[in-house]
Amino acid sequence: MRAFIALELPEAFADEVDALVRCLEAACAGRFVPAENRHLTLAFLGEVGEADARRAMSALDAACAGAGPVPLAAAGLGTFGRGRDATLWLGIEKNDELQSLAARVRAELAARGLTYDEKDFLPHVTLARRARMPRGDLGDLAFPLPDEARDVTLFRSILGPSGARYKPLYTVGL
Repeated sequence: MRAFIALELPEAFADEVDALVRCLEAACAGRFVPAENRHLTLAFLGEVGEADARRAMSALDAACAGAGPVPLAAAGLGTFGRGRDATLWLGIEKNDELQSLAARVRAELAARGLTYDEKDFLPHVTLARRARMPRGDLGDLAFPLPDEARDVTLFRSILGPSGARYKPLYTVGL
């Protein structure tokens, strides 16, 4: 199964991301991510078996032990890729709590022999894939107000013809 570990967006923050997405849908084309699929990835594991998933759960417990809520603050929009295949995302400001949690999750995964995508951690929430950004101004956009994330979840990613669906496998509260 394909798996990843992510911070879940708190309800008020997620609602405000929804409002931002509605404005963006009016300004640019693309395949927008459904609200239930939006999250902040801490570590992408890729394909794992049942035993690896259990080790990832143990890593999640260890990484989150003693951790408190993680501040989330919007830091503007960005894209990966170019042209008609860009991924549009909402940046999240780096802060000590967020950086530390991501580092602990990755260290605990490595300590258990689990591999993950080792790209530098860039905190963001994916908003759209195959986004085609207009050349002009996007207008006045209301970004989500700062909030705190309180749940870290190991998700299973189920790929289908209409895109990915994410199933929570294990959640740890902060």
